Amino acid sequence: VQLAESGGGLVQSGGSLRLSCAASGYSLEPYQIGWFRQTPGKEREGISCIISGDGTTVYADSVKGRFTISRDNAKNSLYLEMNDLKPEDTAVYYCAADSRRISYESTWYRRDEFDYWGKGTQVTVSS
Repeated sequence: VQLAESGGGLVQSGGSLRLSCAASGYSLEPYQIGWFRQTPGKEREGISCIISGDGTTVYADSVKGRFTISRDNAKNSLYLEMNDLKPEDTAVYYCAADSRRISYESTWYRRDEFDYWGKGTQVTVSS
């Protein structure tokens, strides 16, 4: 599976962006998929995930109520709608997929659960 993010950019505080992640090579439908972000010197942070099987969506507390994750199986794509952006949301955003075809919620935010990654897209929020 190859993943490619797009949609990042520069936005003012309070603004919105929609990130996309296009998959190729294999269908994402059976996989648990998510979004992570990383800033220099910090660990890659899990921010949202779609749990495989029932499609439950989960979010980190830092983005809950502002970000919405969704998928379009027909387009083999994952999305992240980001509203009310804040300067602390500035980071490189990555989409990721777990090819094991298992469902789990307890560790969805862990980087090491995912084996396919995109190259990332930069999001910068100015104050």
